Amino acid sequence: MKIIPTAKFERNYKKLSDILKNKAEIALDIFKNDPADARLRVHKLQGRFCDYWAFSVDYEYRIIFRYGSGEEVFLITVGDHDIYK
Repeated sequence: MKIIPTAKFERNYKKLSDILKNKAEIALDIFKNDPADARLRVHKLQGRFCDYWAFSVDYEYRIIFRYGSGEEVFLITVGDHDIYK
């Protein structure tokens, strides 16, 4: 799997606290090894985000992503539930 962070993801990632960055890295490692791991609570989004998926960093924070062609996964953004607005 090839993980490709977007510029928006990188901007929002830089704004996270060090603790959240660490949690995000752990979640990304789990995702790379097993995208279906139950700890991530991966789910398809709906509405205007119907082309995207999300997984949990912790109880409050999520990473939104989309599948590309083949093995590509694009990381769209990271943040709390306000990212859905």
